[in-house]
Amino acid sequence: MEERFIAQFIHCFFIAFGVVIGGTVIGSIGAFATGDAPFTQMNRISKSIRIWAIVAAIGGTFDAIANFEKGILDGSTYDLFKQIMLILSAMGGVKTALLIIGWVIQEDVG
Repeated sequence: MEERFIAQFIHCFFIAFGVVIGGTVIGSIGAFATGDAPFTQMNRISKSIRIWAIVAAIGGTFDAIANFEKGILDGSTYDLFKQIMLILSAMGGVKTALLIIGWVIQEDVG
């Protein structure tokens, strides 16, 4: 595998991780400021932000669709494989963030 793909793979993981952790923590600060229960809001926010973290990590939906199209129609299976690996990396970052948030709030985020 080429060096640039490995760097992109790692970036996707940490971008998704950061979107979930950052969005959840900042959102819970907003909940605290308005008098809501921050941990309950952390649970709700982390569940609703998952898909957006994956989309942000892979660089938007149109690039992913274009890469899938290129992989399927042009017969470039390597590009298709790379795109699937990037999506799995982003999903791993989201799952890791959800585990950490679950540990902090002592609830099952799942």
